[in-house]
Amino acid sequence: MELKQMTQPSLIRYDLQETKKEDVIWKLTETLYDQGYLSSKEEYFETVLEREQVSPTGLEKGLAIPHGKSAAVKKPAFAVARLEKPVTEWESIDPNNAVELVFLLAIPEGESGSTHLNLLSELSTRLMDQDYYQNLMDAKNPQELMTALDATSEKAEDTGEYTKTILAVTACAAGIAHTYMAAEALEQAGKRKGYRVLTEKQGANGLEDEHTQQMIDEADAIIFATDISPKGKERFKGLPYVQVRVAEPLAKGEELVERVLNNPDGVVEATEESAESSSNGGGANKKTGILAEMAQAILTGISYMIPVIVAAGLMMGIAKLGAIPFGLVNEINDISYATHSNELFVILHYLDKFGFLIFQFMYPIFAAFTAYALADRVGIVAGFIGGLFAAGIHYRFWGIEDGIPSGFFGALILGLTAGYVARFLNKKIKLGKNLSAMKPMLIIPAISVLSIFFLNFYIVDPVFGGLNLLLRNTIEASQESGEIVLSTVIAAATAFDLGGPINKAAGAINIGLAADQIFPLTARVLAIVIPPIGLGLATVLDRYVVGRRVFDANLRVTGNTSILLGLIAISEGAIPFMLRNPLITIPINIVGAVIGSVTAVLLGAVQWYPLPAFWGWPLVENVWGYLIGLVVGAMFIALANIFIRFALIKRGRITI
Repeated sequence: MELKQMTQPSLIRYDLQETKKEDVIWKLTETLYDQGYLSSKEEYFETVLEREQVSPTGLEKGLAIPHGKSAAVKKPAFAVARLEKPVTEWESIDPNNAVELVFLLAIPEGESGSTHLNLLSELSTRLMDQDYYQNLMDAKNPQELMTALDATSEKAEDTGEYTKTILAVTACAAGIAHTYMAAEALEQAGKRKGYRVLTEKQGANGLEDEHTQQMIDEADAIIFATDISPKGKERFKGLPYVQVRVAEPLAKGEELVERVLNNPDGVVEATEESAESSSNGGGANKKTGILAEMAQAILTGISYMIPVIVAAGLMMGIAKLGAIPFGLVNEINDISYATHSNELFVILHYLDKFGFLIFQFMYPIFAAFTAYALADRVGIVAGFIGGLFAAGIHYRFWGIEDGIPSGFFGALILGLTAGYVARFLNKKIKLGKNLSAMKPMLIIPAISVLSIFFLNFYIVDPVFGGLNLLLRNTIEASQESGEIVLSTVIAAATAFDLGGPINKAAGAINIGLAADQIFPLTARVLAIVIPPIGLGLATVLDRYVVGRRVFDANLRVTGNTSILLGLIAISEGAIPFMLRNPLITIPINIVGAVIGSVTAVLLGAVQWYPLPAFWGWPLVENVWGYLIGLVVGAMFIALANIFIRFALIKRGRITI
């Protein structure tokens, strides 16, 4: 099958005058859609822009190959643009690249092993041939370019004489263009230097040209050029390695083959698996900043934590929704229903308790996999135990009834610390072959867990306990202030940590005031639901407000759940957003909750009952004022997150 069967003259544009990357991609996306290759041009376009955030798709000498793998792609194809005016602001491996020829590759989600994908891989490889590429550039119209697509050029004969053997693993997010281009670049660089380079492509077609044990035994070093975690990294134990982004070989192929032989990043260890080579280059990459590494580890922890939050929220939601017809929404968790004569009440009671139980493992799962992302399996135990501390479970065993858990800040600090400590120990401790099993099974867990214990005992618990006490005193001191001041303080404290100790302190004081008919719970109940609903709305509205997604796929899934959980007054659905970007999310949550709560209070809304979920709204005096406050607060949070994240993405401060 020929390459031209993957495109057609109507997919080749010689009429585009756009001078911005996004505009060029959008025009080609529209072309693919108009020719029936896409079911949704918006969805595919967003996928391509997300891929743009991972690594440059601009190459050199005027070439760019943006691409995306999406469920919106009906069948694989590529569109081409020969631009009338070069695009100079296309992020490229060559900073001076002015893009004139653009190939936009469309790949169906989940497709692998097909002839079509093999052809797209072949296209990516051929584009590395300068003669082939020049013929494409010289084509004057779509018909000439179609002819040039399948023209072949003679390659230099392989003499088979090599002084060194270097293995390489290449993988990009979509698994097509960069995966194969990086492999070709390394192989050609090796030939020019007199080295044999054997590449394993971990792409959309699975593992291609997989390295055998014989190859590994004969190899002198290995290069990992990946934007995602390479599979089976432990196979290469003992080999010197370099870890780089997948685009780097395209510009620095010869430099990399020399570097891995003479100045490697380290030696692959048995327990040093793919988590260390995450999409930002991994912990071992000398060019990866510590903040980027921590951000990637946190994102890994969040991705594993999200299903826990969803499962817990669903269990509690089912229980409470099932209790609505009987008027037992808040009473169903009372212990008396555990032995009730009505079996349905018993089931609903235990479902509610079950959801609460699952929530207790939210922070342990997050901290464990944050540590895992940094240190692989040796970090899981210490990370999990750090998460248990953050959830406050230790207080129950220590007999401390009023212990204050450190919440998501504690999970963040302890999870990261566990990962770095375990990784440091794993690299520095060297044992003989007969004792090597003691390192991951005994020595690293013992030292890392003990480190987490002392960190939590002397720093994390006291600091956050002291912070909670300070805020509790602040709330109590505000009782004599005016209505607006007290509403502001209670709303801010409630929104600060979403169900954490400060939130609970505000709730305990406000409920006491409401029970004595001194001050209603209006600000309190609104501040519970405004942040999760607002953050959820942000993930839905971003593409309509600023024309693109500003949250990654994991947070978009979380956003939908966050709205539902917010409506049933489970604010924990918004915690992944706070863990991912606390310096952005926490202040916006506080301000949004205050604005919404004060708006409702000023409009005369009054809620005396601790019923923040939607079933409590009919009990609110002046419910319209209450709902207006909710909408105002939630929309502030949504729009503030969208605009701030959009601005930071444009400046390159954050990526999705």
